[in-house]
Amino acid sequence: MAVVEIYTTPLCPFCWRAKRLLSEKGVAFDEIDLWQEPTRRGEMLERAGGRRTVPQIFIGGRGIGGSEELAELDVSGDLDRLLVPATDA
Repeated sequence: MAVVEIYTTPLCPFCWRAKRLLSEKGVAFDEIDLWQEPTRRGEMLERAGGRRTVPQIFIGGRGIGGSEELAELDVSGDLDRLLVPATDA
């Protein structure tokens, strides 16, 4: 399974949506709470191409965007393909 990382803040409803979708699919993820680790905001900005909004989600090191993009990938079936790298299939 690909490594999933998600940058969040506690009061962000979109973060909760993304985490719920991943959890319902049984996907483990590393959560980076920017309130608890504010020094990592610069890391997120760099990795996300300057996007300042949370969540920012990375699957296998690839930025996929936020919760709406995650949901779109799930509906299209592309999320499952991203979660299982070609070497694991």
